[in-house]
Amino acid sequence: MVRITKSTLAFLSDLGRNNNREWFNSNRTRYNEAKANFGEFIQALIDEIIKFDPILKGLEAKTCMFRINRDIRFSADKTIYKTHMGAFIVKGGKNNGDRYAGYYVHVEPGGRSMVAGGAYVPPMPWLTAIREKIGRESSKFLKIINNSELKAFYGGIEGEKLKSAPKGFAKDHPMIEILKMKSYLVSRELSDKEITGDGAFDLILKGCRLMKPLNDFLNDY
Repeated sequence: MVRITKSTLAFLSDLGRNNNREWFNSNRTRYNEAKANFGEFIQALIDEIIKFDPILKGLEAKTCMFRINRDIRFSADKTIYKTHMGAFIVKGGKNNGDRYAGYYVHVEPGGRSMVAGGAYVPPMPWLTAIREKIGRESSKFLKIINNSELKAFYGGIEGEKLKSAPKGFAKDHPMIEILKMKSYLVSRELSDKEITGDGAFDLILKGCRLMKPLNDFLNDY
């Protein structure tokens, strides 16, 4: 059974306390082992997701995994490395995250690991299309997000909201609170014990299967 090892979590924890190039270079072997472990986990997950989401056939973990280096060009925070590992399993790989909803896996010590998915801050043309579709197919969307299994697993849909009605929608629209959303997401945090446990793979796979109807709705625009 493929699993996230405790040594992967330990490396990320140590990196958080030693976030500098010298330490990273001297612990590159540990990083390579952690990266390989995470990559193996993600590839195994992709292989299972394809069984119920065949549009992802042929997708490889390496095209879904994010780099450990932070982009600090325009950031006040000049910390060099991320202290987590993440992968966005989506049609065409992570670079298509602004075009399609998908499945996100995040491994980070301190109980901040998670399985999540949906559309994160979609660009305006896509966001507008999502809102228009929700307006047209409100009952279908409500059925998806109110599914008892989805709510039991994730607790409901989430995302930042506008303070007022988006352009083109009446402020008294019956779906206005949902239409105000700027992202359409589900997420569930996992403890360190859960993410390194024997049941983590099946738990995350279950989460991906449950979010597929939401992803399908968001992608069909």
